[in-house]
Amino acid sequence: MDVDHYAVLGLPSGEEGSKLSEKEISKAYRAKALELHPDKRPDDPNAHANFQILKSSYEILKDEKARKLFDDLLRVKREQHRRQSERDSKRQKMMMDLEARERSAFAPDPAAKELAEEEKIAKKLKEEIARIRAMHAKKGAPTTFPPKKETGGVGKNSDGDPGSTMDKERMLKVSWEKIGEDYTAEKLREMFSKFGEVEDVVIRHNKKKKGSAVIVMSSKDAAVASTRSVLGDLSNPLLVLPLQPVSSVEMPAAEKSPEHNRLNNLVGAGYQAFEDSILKKLQKAGEKQKQ
Repeated sequence: MDVDHYAVLGLPSGEEGSKLSEKEISKAYRAKALELHPDKRPDDPNAHANFQILKSSYEILKDEKARKLFDDLLRVKREQHRRQSERDSKRQKMMMDLEARERSAFAPDPAAKELAEEEKIAKKLKEEIARIRAMHAKKGAPTTFPPKKETGGVGKNSDGDPGSTMDKERMLKVSWEKIGEDYTAEKLREMFSKFGEVEDVVIRHNKKKKGSAVIVMSSKDAAVASTRSVLGDLSNPLLVLPLQPVSSVEMPAAEKSPEHNRLNNLVGAGYQAFEDSILKKLQKAGEKQKQ
């Protein structure tokens, strides 16, 4: 392992680092995260990679088992370095002769034993890192994002671009009344992850009495499944609507129902009133279930 995870967080390494508390490590991570966040380094092409290294080092030091293995690895390396620096040419020759005699007497080779111990600890540390990454991947918190085509952001149209329509069909508009405990991005991600992987959650901050967010699902099927369930606290349920309905075969004009045309024509204040009416119905249903 060439990365000193303590040094990445700006902390002292070695024996002093192993004595640091979890609170001190978390405090150092927050300070470094503010310094290395890609939003604060728009001109640095390596900003994203450096920030991912910082997050990976913090996850290792935060995990008790992984941190102990890393401290053991550093201890072995320090002992190796100390022994190597103490040996001069004459002592090194004497040690080599002594080790040769010990090997001939069936004694274990200290250098081989140290190397085996180092490889064993390094292997265990790699396994712990893989376990931590897998655990976070299951929670819907991937540390890396696959490159994808820019869609122009939420609310911007890209006429004639099929990829833009496909992305919007995976987006959901979620709204709720700001009463009681508010919904956070982490809580929304957890709720919607049962329908599929959640790629992103964007909370829209405003001073109104209603909260809203845009949620990007990994697939259209996951987005459709999300709109078919009642989510959130029954006293303050979530109103989940597709940002853009999933594409389907166009119906003949004669077969379209008046209700279909009425919903398609809801814009501006009319769409807002439509949302409010559905939220009130959901809240009344939740109150009846509690009684």
